[in-house]
Amino acid sequence: MPDTHRRKLPIGIQTFSDIREGNYYYVDKTPHIERLVNQNKYYFLSRPRRFGKSLLLDTLRCLFEGRQALFEGLYIHDRWDWQQRYPVIRISFADGVMQSREGLDERIREQLRVQREQLGITQHHKTDIPGEFSALIRAAHQQYGQRVVVLIDEYDKPILDNILVPERARELREGLKNLYSVIKDADPHLHFVLLTGVS
Repeated sequence: MPDTHRRKLPIGIQTFSDIREGNYYYVDKTPHIERLVNQNKYYFLSRPRRFGKSLLLDTLRCLFEGRQALFEGLYIHDRWDWQQRYPVIRISFADGVMQSREGLDERIREQLRVQREQLGITQHHKTDIPGEFSALIRAAHQQYGQRVVVLIDEYDKPILDNILVPERARELREGLKNLYSVIKDADPHLHFVLLTGVS
């Protein structure tokens, strides 16, 4: 008879809750995560594709959102203040290939819209992308009474997808700088920031 209690390997799964609730093996990386979140505020993680960066970001999202049950039995469970919940803004450039600045700007605006929706924040007036991102961070801090966690996955993918067309790659880099420039001035409203990429 087959062993019905055998755990599955989480190949290609990037969602922490799927792994924890779906009877998959999970190597407890939370001792490293605890050190990470307690040592500094800003991080950039550069690793090759398929290295687990997206799963790390999703694990951090669940942790900062206070999803305690998912961490049952893991190292961090008894070392984390579950009463503290933080608003999390998560942006990802992992999906699809953007080949123009207009396409990039549209993707960014859509992601900011989704984040506002998830956090229950209303945009009061139309503005540019830095204005939207900045307003979202400030509003989340004010509404939740906690500084904001910003997680950005594959920050450099739009550039790398166009690396063989230098002019387009430069154009997309400027579009991304437009977004990322907000983070420095938003410092008083930020609790933790992690960007991942491959370059």
